[in-house]
Amino acid sequence: MTSSEDLVPDISAGVTTPAGFRAAGLHVGVKTNGNPDLTLVVNDGPADVAAGVFTTNQVKAAPVLWSQEVLKQRRLRAVVLNSGGANACTGPEGFQDSHATAEKVAEVLGVGAVEVGVCSTGLIGERLPMDKIIPGVDAVHAALGRGAEASLAAATAVMTTDSKPKQAALTHPDGWSVGGFAKGAGMCAPDMATMLAVITTDAVVEADALDKALRTAVDVTFNSLDVDGGTSTNDTLLLLSSGASGHRPDLAGFTAVLTEVARSLTRQLQRDAEGATKFVEVTVTGAVDDGQAKQTARVVAEDNLVKTALFGSDPNWGRIAMAVGRSGVTMDQSELDITVNGITVCRNGMRGDDRSLADLSGTDIDVRISLGAGAGRATVYTTDLSHAYVEENSAYSS
Repeated sequence: MTSSEDLVPDISAGVTTPAGFRAAGLHVGVKTNGNPDLTLVVNDGPADVAAGVFTTNQVKAAPVLWSQEVLKQRRLRAVVLNSGGANACTGPEGFQDSHATAEKVAEVLGVGAVEVGVCSTGLIGERLPMDKIIPGVDAVHAALGRGAEASLAAATAVMTTDSKPKQAALTHPDGWSVGGFAKGAGMCAPDMATMLAVITTDAVVEADALDKALRTAVDVTFNSLDVDGGTSTNDTLLLLSSGASGHRPDLAGFTAVLTEVARSLTRQLQRDAEGATKFVEVTVTGAVDDGQAKQTARVVAEDNLVKTALFGSDPNWGRIAMAVGRSGVTMDQSELDITVNGITVCRNGMRGDDRSLADLSGTDIDVRISLGAGAGRATVYTTDLSHAYVEENSAYSS
């Protein structure tokens, strides 16, 4: 039988690839530029099992608080997502707006409000235009469908500074599928999932197994992306199972397929990061454990001196060594090796091969760091820090 490692996600398919799901995305007036701004994903069952992960930022948006609460029952029949406004730092009124949105979706679907997840993304600190969203729910409900067009519309309506929609789907030879979409381009150093993502499956998976698979997949994918060190107030990933395929995969097999879809979405987020000109993988080996390996990789990935050097195609390994040294992990400087695009520029904590041999003229940069302290290993995906990133973010709210 074909292993999950042999399967490549299809980025032309998405959230409605698994049986039992419909979706739509429309412009309803949240954004003034006329771009799509409201997405609805509906689980028609027969199962309605769900799992989710959320931002660890202590400043949490109203829809995060709402979705965390309703997900305690591990059941969802729908998720409604708006772009054009984060509904974060909006007080009790903002929470009521999320509640009212869920109630409206519940009304049109004939379900309970506690079966509806809510997500928002956009500028922090402003109330949502509920006079647009409430009637917009009727419109997006009427547009629900399946197939490539519906999946793409859903993925498009959650975009903010993204330049393109991000989706992926993978069908296992046994006849069950996983599909979904994600959005995010800046304020992206997820410590749970990513900016916003919805993933669906028609596999039969129990609640505990679904939660375990999601957390395992997220740890090596979304949680290994670090564009700019900014963990959003709105980060949410919801995973819904319809069970419509009738197939009950083993946990390892399901987790593997889910991980491949999540990895595809993560790499698409990396490739669409704000202002990025370089796409960087930082892999740390030889750490005391995997946690310390990831800690080291994240510090290197977030370091502005490292990121600006990479923007300039400069293999300045001294900046990488500095970042490793301040990461706070267990290490011995004399064991430190740093390899950049195949050239070991630092060996045993000292100068290695001539740094000019490391060709960084292309868009892809591979940084490998060995600490020589244990068996821990982790990879973090990041980007450079460019003029365009600064310009885009300095003008975001205006």
